[in-house]
Amino acid sequence: MSSLRVRPLTRERWPDFVDLFERRGPRGGHRNVPAYGCWCMYWRERTLEHGTPKKRAMGSLVRAGREPGLLAYDGSEPVGWISVSPRDDYAAILSSPQYRPEEDEEAVWSIVCFVVDKPRRREGVATALLEGALAHAQKRSAAVLEAYPHLEQAGDYMGHVDLFRAHGFRVVRKTKSRAIVRRKLS
Repeated sequence: MSSLRVRPLTRERWPDFVDLFERRGPRGGHRNVPAYGCWCMYWRERTLEHGTPKKRAMGSLVRAGREPGLLAYDGSEPVGWISVSPRDDYAAILSSPQYRPEEDEEAVWSIVCFVVDKPRRREGVATALLEGALAHAQKRSAAVLEAYPHLEQAGDYMGHVDLFRAHGFRVVRKTKSRAIVRRKLS
């Protein structure tokens, strides 16, 4: 595998994002579920139905010049996605009894989703995406990066706690099945 490049999702890269989320598997179904239905809008806007309404909403964010996450590329092929933005962009995180902030802070960013193209799993794509997210958030003046990984399921869409620990995140709270992990960036 050639080295992976991680780039922000921009208007020009929108077709790559759509390609990654709409890819078909060998039996015709979408191979990167749940990404296809959610379009990484679940934590941003809970009132939208899965599928086209969420895709349109994400497209609107991108057309407005927002960078709601990062794409990983192997050559010119998009092979992964990470949703990383200021925590305030994720209304459902802010109101969640499990994940909501315990104190008022500024410059906190959150990671809420990984999508790795199914045939590319276990090739270091999630690691490249997390490293890219750390650099991206820090470049945009984030003071803290926070995430909500699963404690047991390695393939969970929010990541696994061990991936974050390996990158200097510390567990600050636990829920029944997830941890709230943080890493200071400044």
